[in-house]
Amino acid sequence: MPEIAEVETVRNTLKKRILKKKVKNVQILYKPIVLNEEQEFIQNLIGESFIDIKRIGKWLIFETEHYDLLSHLRMEGKFFIKDVTEPIEKHEHIIITFEDNTTLRYHDTRKFGRMKLIHKEELYEFEGIKKQGIEPIDKKLTKEYLYEKFHRHNLPIKTLLLDQTIISGLGNIYANEVLFAARIYPLKKGNKITLEECEKIKEAAYKIITEAIEMGGTTIRSYTSSLGVTGRFQQRLMVHKKEEEPCLICKTPISKIFIGGRSTYYCPKCQKE
Repeated sequence: MPEIAEVETVRNTLKKRILKKKVKNVQILYKPIVLNEEQEFIQNLIGESFIDIKRIGKWLIFETEHYDLLSHLRMEGKFFIKDVTEPIEKHEHIIITFEDNTTLRYHDTRKFGRMKLIHKEELYEFEGIKKQGIEPIDKKLTKEYLYEKFHRHNLPIKTLLLDQTIISGLGNIYANEVLFAARIYPLKKGNKITLEECEKIKEAAYKIITEAIEMGGTTIRSYTSSLGVTGRFQQRLMVHKKEEEPCLICKTPISKIFIGGRSTYYCPKCQKE
């Protein structure tokens, strides 16, 4: 699943490829991905040009003069840039054609991704945006903020790290890595997390996400940026997908459990219960 570092990589790559190109045509081949009425979506995009691409959490925001096109990649969403003459492949569901006859194609094997075209002034009223918490790389993320949020809950800290209303953009891979770096047992309850542990989480999240962005994200299974960029952060993973491998710190075999239905990897010695 694309997480904050991967979405940031896609954003930076697309900015170099599609800005200032005028939209000539739009095809919607799988309607549920688009949250607007179909013809409204198409007609409002035609004639617009993307002037910038921003990101809030895991949402990509394609800016035009009049609208913001919001895109969430969910589990398997990817973008391709192809010539208009190239055949449309099975899982390419949204095709945006520019006047230079290049196309931006949204590809999604599982069809979980979503798009929404809104007027620019509506951005922070959109439910998916306004409920976002603070990003791991935002200086506003403090130990006091985390302590206050965590102590409202009797849920495992791993579950709380995945709550996008608390920390925006942190997904399963990086939550596992952050907890290992902070030496915190993933099943420890949020209301038992100390202020010192909140500081460790904050510092680990900032360091890991910053480094992951610099390395183009993490390529795990089917995820790549699909734009000629392959993440390299998987080379730095300490616990994720390393079940039964020796911990790189203490040599104890890495354990795998499920928390809230999500695979969780941790070191039983470094992250003691």
